[in-house]
Parts: sequence; structure tokens; C-alpha cells
Amino acid sequence: MHEWDALRRPIWLFDPVSRRGVYANPAALELWEADSLEALLARGFGQLSPAAVARVERLARETADGSVVCDQWTFYPNGHPVTVAAVISTYLLEDGTPVLLVEASPIAADGDENRAAEALRHTSTLISLFDPEGRPIFSNPAAFAAYGTATDGFEARFAEPERAPPLLAAALAGNAVTDVCQVVTRDGLRWHQLDVRPVTDPATGQMSVLLDERDVTARVQAQNARAAAEQKAAMAEARQAFLTEMSHELRTPLNTVIGFSDLLATSSLNVEQADHVGRINNAGQRLLSVVNEMIDQSGRDASEGDAAPAATGLTVVESEVGAKAPAEFPAEVSGACEAIETEGSGRTPRILYVDDHDCNRALVVAVLEVQGIACATAEDGAQGLEAARTGDWDLILMDIQMPVMDGVAATRAIRALPGHRGATPIVALTANTLAEQKAEYFAAGMDDCMAKPINIVELTHMVLSWTSSDWRRSGPPLIAAVA
Repeated sequence: MHEWDALRRPIWLFDPVSRRGVYANPAALELWEADSLEALLARGFGQLSPAAVARVERLARETADGSVVCDQWTFYPNGHPVTVAAVISTYLLEDGTPVLLVEASPIAADGDENRAAEALRHTSTLISLFDPEGRPIFSNPAAFAAYGTATDGFEARFAEPERAPPLLAAALAGNAVTDVCQVVTRDGLRWHQLDVRPVTDPATGQMSVLLDERDVTARVQAQNARAAAEQKAAMAEARQAFLTEMSHELRTPLNTVIGFSDLLATSSLNVEQADHVGRINNAGQRLLSVVNEMIDQSGRDASEGDAAPAATGLTVVESEVGAKAPAEFPAEVSGACEAIETEGSGRTPRILYVDDHDCNRALVVAVLEVQGIACATAEDGAQGLEAARTGDWDLILMDIQMPVMDGVAATRAIRALPGHRGATPIVALTANTLAEQKAEYFAAGMDDCMAKPINIVELTHMVLSWTSSDWRRSGPPLIAAVA
């Protein structure tokens, strides 16, 4: 190194790993405005900017094989800029450590040109230049940090290489185009917003393509997450609609089959008739079991982890699937009904049943009539609301899926009525009994929920349990139909 001391050209050695100076000749000390080699080496360069770190890393890579790189650098000894044209190569120290050998020639650069060059070097935007064939001819430090040594062509940056040719062709045709594409960087796949446009290469005067890239991975991931969430919500909504429709369309006719066969089983039938009714009921129960399992299995994926609202204090009554229809009402049900008539001086509870299906209405009326319980009916939620507004009821049985006004809307409207009419107990009698549906019923003001197809014993018990405190209210029994 002693022979370099006599040279008038500034020469110094820089370790790219430790980012510290190793040697500087007197001309370099003068350039760096250092009083001595010790003073210069003591400065250290550990606080290099990200752009400077990327440039040093690039120089180390590109000169490792013995190549020489010519570059322009601006230094700031004692705070003011000094621009040099540098010839940079790799030099091996006596212990074999590779360092950068810098041979510099001070130049007087135009201020604006210097500012533009520095801005290009320090911007976080990735800037690259390609020739008409898509070969790289320049990349700023940010681009180098993302892609490494620029040896691969334009297409190689794209995760989907087929996206590249149209962009390159558009720029060579004189158009500026933008796109968001997934690219392959040293850190893996990223999403970049690309601006591709034609420019003239200032070194050759030939047409070239300027590629301006900004990392928008966070934005794209957020958009994708939002789209996935919206799609998941839409799928859940569609599944919910399907399950609701299936539940209603399958359980409603089964309600008629099982309910009326249950009712017939309690009447006076000969042995052959009773056998036929039993077969009908058993077949309906088996079909109901299949329907319930199918709907429950489909609903488990959508509602796994969900639970009915806690602390509601409400009891949900489900029909017993597969139970054989009783030949007659249990003694406790008949006894309870007799006690009602005795305690209430012959006055039985008055029930309003709201359902758009005529067979359902006929079944519930028939079941309750057998027990001497008064029941009026309404064909939709609007009629049910009007009946609730003008009548005095001990209990309202409310279907959910109805035209004109559904059961949930009718319940909310009834709860808004003044006085005791707005406080009448309301029980959902419905085929739609998924956990989230029950939660909606309770939130609307319903007091209980019973699943269709109904069980006549359970229906009677449920009616008695909700009307036991209201039997003393005066008024004649009612068996009628509203509508």
C-alpha cells in the first residue's frame, strides 16, 4: 500500500462487512478532510442509509469475480458535498479478507443533477431500466435490494411471466401503462404496483423501458382479506337461506303427516285402522329423522362454535324425533286440563295461532280442541298483529316464515303495543330452529320456541305452562278463526 501513498489520486480501502475504512492515502485524507489516517478510520460508517448499504452490497457482489465498476459517489466530509467519479474493485488484504478498493477523481457536478441522482439513489421506489429486448441496463439501490444483481430479464421479475410481454410491448409502442402484479423478490413473493413507460437511454440514445415499482403488498392483502370475508359472509348467508328454506319446505308437510296421525291415534279406531295410522306415523318419524340429520349436518359447518344466547332464561322445546305416537293423552295432561276448568270456573286459556299454512292451523286447532283449549288463527303476521291489538289472549303461537309480515316482525310490533296486550307470551312454533335463528326470535321478544313437526303432548304441556298464571282472567272461551 505504500506505493499508493505517493499517488495524487485519492485511494482508499473500505470493508463492506464491518462498514469501516481500512486504509487511505494522503490524497484521500485531503478529500475526506481528515487530519490523519487514524482520524478518518475512527469516523466509522455504521450509520449508512439503506440506499448506501444496498450500493455497497452491490459493489461487493459485482466486483467479487475481479470485475471493475465505475460509479459516481457523493460524500459529505464535515457536512458539505464532494462528488467523485470512482473506479471500484475488490482487493484482498494480507489475511485474505476482501475489501473494496476505491480510486476516486473529484468532479464538479451540476447541483440539480446531483440532487436528482441522490434522490434516485435514496428513494424507496424501485427504478429499473431495460433495453427493447427486456434486458436490464440499470437499477437503483431500492431495485437492487429487492432483486439483487440485475442479470435476469423483464419477465423474470413476474410471478406470472405471461403478464410481462403485454406491458413491455405497450411501453415500446409509446404508451405508459400501470398494473398491479405479483413479483419474485429476494424476500419472496410481493405485490407491486408497476408503472411502465418508454424513455430514451441517456447513455446510448436508444429507446428503453423505465419500470417504476412500489410495494403494495399490505394493501393487496387487506383487499384480499376483505374480499374473502365478504365471500365467506355471502356463502354463510346463502347456506343459511338454503337451510331455512329446506327446513320450512320439508318439515311443514311432515308436521301435517305426523301431527294428524298422532291425533288419529288418540281417537276410536279399530285394530286395522290403528295399524295403518301407526305405520303412517312411524314413516313420518323416520323421514323427519333423516331431514333433521341432513339439516343439522349442513348447519354444523356454518354455526360451529356458535351458541344460543346465554342468560336469556328461556327454555327451548324440541320435538322428540322417532317417538311413537301415544294411543291417548297421558293422564297428567288430561288431569291438568280438568284442573284448569275447576280452578278457572270452566274458563280455559285463549290461544291465538298465527301460521300461513292451513294444514298447520287445522292441526293445532284440532289438538287444542281435544283438550278443550280455545284457539283462534290468523294467516300471516299482519293479521296476527291486528288480532293481538284487538283481542285478549293468554298465549300467541307464532310461525316465522310467512308472507305479508313474518313472525319476527309481527312479534316486534306486538311488543310495541301498550298495556297487557304488548306483554302477551309469544312462543315460536316453527320449522326454522337453527341456533342463530332462535337467538333472533328471543331478541325480537319471543318467550319460547317449539320445533315443527309438533308433538301433541309437548304442545299441550307447553300451552299449559305458559298460560297457567293467566287462567283467572274473565271472559268467555273462544274457538274461532280470524281471517
